[in-house]
Amino acid sequence: MLLNTLFFVLFALIMVPAVIILLGVTRWQSVTVALVERLEAARRAVTPRTFERDELQGLPEPVQAYFHAVLSARQPLVAAAEIAQEGKIDLGRARTRWVPFRARQRVFVARPGWLWDARLRWLPGLGLFAHQGLLAGVGVARYKLFGLIPLVRSREDEAGARSELTRFFAEAVWYPTRLLPSQGVTWEAIDDRHARATLEDDGVGVEVVFTFDDGGMVRSVRAPARERRVGGTRIETPWEMRFWEYREHGGMLIPAQYEMAWVLPQGRQVYAQGRVSEARYKFTP
Repeated sequence: MLLNTLFFVLFALIMVPAVIILLGVTRWQSVTVALVERLEAARRAVTPRTFERDELQGLPEPVQAYFHAVLSARQPLVAAAEIAQEGKIDLGRARTRWVPFRARQRVFVARPGWLWDARLRWLPGLGLFAHQGLLAGVGVARYKLFGLIPLVRSREDEAGARSELTRFFAEAVWYPTRLLPSQGVTWEAIDDRHARATLEDDGVGVEVVFTFDDGGMVRSVRAPARERRVGGTRIETPWEMRFWEYREHGGMLIPAQYEMAWVLPQGRQVYAQGRVSEARYKFTP
C-alpha cells in the first residue's frame, strides 16, 4: 500500500509539471501565431525595389557614409526580417537580477511592425514567456509564467505605440534599407558624428539621434523618451541602444552585439544585452 502511494506521488510530481509546461507551450504558440497574423494583416508594399546611391544626395555626411558602408549598390530593399537573438535581461527591481533569454523577432518594415517572442529562464524550473512589439500601431508587452500565468501586460494605447515605434526605429540597423529617405525617414545634420532622424506611422511620430564612428557604422541610437516601468507606473525616460561587431547578413552589414539602457540622471542603467545569432530576410519582389 505504501509503495503504491509513493508511486502515485512520484507520478504526480513528474507528470503535473510536464502537463503544465506542455499546455503553456501549446497555448503560447497559438497566441504567437495570432499575433503574427495581426502583423501580416497590416503589411504594406515596399517601394522602390532596390537601393540606388543617388538617393543619398543631400543627406548629412555621416549618414551617407553609413549607407555606403553597409549597403551595396542595387541592394534589394528589406520587406520583412526574422532575427534570432540570445542574451540576458535585468528583471530586478530593487537590485540587479540578470536572467538569460533566447528570442525570435519578426519584423515587417511597412507598416512598421515587430514581435519579439522570447523564453527567459527566470528561476530554476520556472520559465517566463514574453511577447513585446508593435502590431498595426498598437504597442504590446506580455510576460507569462509557463506561458499561462500573466505577470506583465501593457496598456495598448498611443503612448505604448510610440515607445515600441521608437525601438523599431533604433533596431532598423538590423534592416538598414528601412532607414533610407525613400522609406519615409527624414535626416537632419547635427555634426560629423551625429544626425537626427524622424519617422512617422499613421500620425504617431518619433525622433532619435544616431551616433556614427570613423568607419561610418552606427554605434548608438538615443531617444528622448520611452516608457519605463517603475513599480506600477510608467515613466517617460531617455533611452539608448548601443551596437558593435558588424557582420554580413543578406548582403548588408548589421551589428551582431547590442545593449539597451535607460539614461538616468545618475547615469546609464543597462537592462538588456544580446547577440544576433541569425538574420533572415524577405526582400521586395
